[in-house]
Amino acid sequence: MSDPIRVAILGLDTSHSVEYPRRMQAPDCAAALRVPGLRATACLRFPSPFQSEQGQDQRQAQLVAWGVRVAKDLDDLLRDADAVMMEINDPALHLEWFKRLAACGKPVYVDKPLADTVAAGGEIVRLAREHGTRAASCSPLRSDAPLAAACAAMPRPVHVHVYGPLGKAPAGSSVVWYGVHSVEMVHRAMGGGAVAVTTRRDACGATVIVDYADRRRATIELTEGAWIYGGSLRDAKAAKTFAVDGEMMYAAMLRDVERFFRGGPPPATLDEALDVLAILDAADRSLVSARTEPVYR
Repeated sequence: MSDPIRVAILGLDTSHSVEYPRRMQAPDCAAALRVPGLRATACLRFPSPFQSEQGQDQRQAQLVAWGVRVAKDLDDLLRDADAVMMEINDPALHLEWFKRLAACGKPVYVDKPLADTVAAGGEIVRLAREHGTRAASCSPLRSDAPLAAACAAMPRPVHVHVYGPLGKAPAGSSVVWYGVHSVEMVHRAMGGGAVAVTTRRDACGATVIVDYADRRRATIELTEGAWIYGGSLRDAKAAKTFAVDGEMMYAAMLRDVERFFRGGPPPATLDEALDVLAILDAADRSLVSARTEPVYR
């Protein structure tokens, strides 16, 4: 069996900074959820509007209990790591930190979304190419097994409908920050080609309609206070429904990340992540303008 990949955890302002290491090395993690091919070795924290210092203290204490070292700076974080998981909840900080990681010579997984704006996301893609950095970015929803099964059964749907929560972002756009999970499901099913987005705000949250150049369509229900995900894929003759397996999706994503860190394909390419961000950007603009907005890359 191969030695575990040593993973640096950058950022403690998201629950993912604990949930992923839990599945790598927590002694009480259920066997079905374990991903022993990865091991978190060090973490680095910094102030963020997305988590209080007290909350970060609690996450740090949990990681230390699992054998994770607290690094004093980025160089210290990277010194005993084979790969990096950028677990930064505030997407406005992603470009700033990726600039510092781009030449580190290690594969990087950027947790969702790729960035806060299409321009920042495009710069991350450019930097990765300039430095030859192997990088990937996506939501764990993309690796969900029921979604993957529905996509395999219907690889070319004409209409996709998904539902998911709309969380309230402490800073920046809530649609970009939390709508990313639902848009990831749409992109996993539909692929690229989105040309326009219309967002309608209501008392429940928001409904997003994504139009494609080939007359396909996706609808996304973003609901405040309903923390479940699922949907359906349809063509002219059949429909395939799915409900996301929330218990297994983190482990599924970690297994995809491990394969990527070991030289395999990414769970999503940076170009795919930029596609997702472009839809989110158009959805956010439509929410403000109350008009259909084009998708820009």
